[in-house]
Amino acid sequence: MELTDEDVLEILNLIEQSHFDFFRLESGDLNLTVSKGGYVPTALGTASVAGQDKAPGTPLAGPVPAPSPPAPGEEISAQETRAREGLVPITASMVGTFYRAPEPGAAPFVEVGARVDQDTTVGLIEVMKVFTSISAGLTGTIAEIVATNAQFVEKGELLFCVTPDDAPGGGGDPQ
Repeated sequence: MELTDEDVLEILNLIEQSHFDFFRLESGDLNLTVSKGGYVPTALGTASVAGQDKAPGTPLAGPVPAPSPPAPGEEISAQETRAREGLVPITASMVGTFYRAPEPGAAPFVEVGARVDQDTTVGLIEVMKVFTSISAGLTGTIAEIVATNAQFVEKGELLFCVTPDDAPGGGGDPQ
């Protein structure tokens, strides 16, 4: 079975829109494994479920449960801490390789202190040689750059923190 880049992107899009966290496709020499959560359950690594062989191309399992939320008193995440400080996160919209600049050697799209608006491109995420622009999605000032250039990122992973214009002490225009 031959898959084009477009076929793989369509599969990734379908998985992204589904309730599944893990998908595996095996057909001949083709092995495709997709995991939203960044981990692949080892029990699903075989083509046998409860002693019954699955046909090639059949997903090996349904949804993988999401990790449970932290119990009261547990340490809060850095993203939660930043949110409490009035910063708004810009997160990865998909799994892929994050780039801060449009090409190697070029200046980054944004630096700390840069003003951004809804449509400002702050980075790119590459999946199989397809680049997707990441927009700020809000008006404000870049307060922190969390992700490094050429870093593999998961969907929802923190890339930047922004001080929004409507925050106390934000960069909004005085009236």
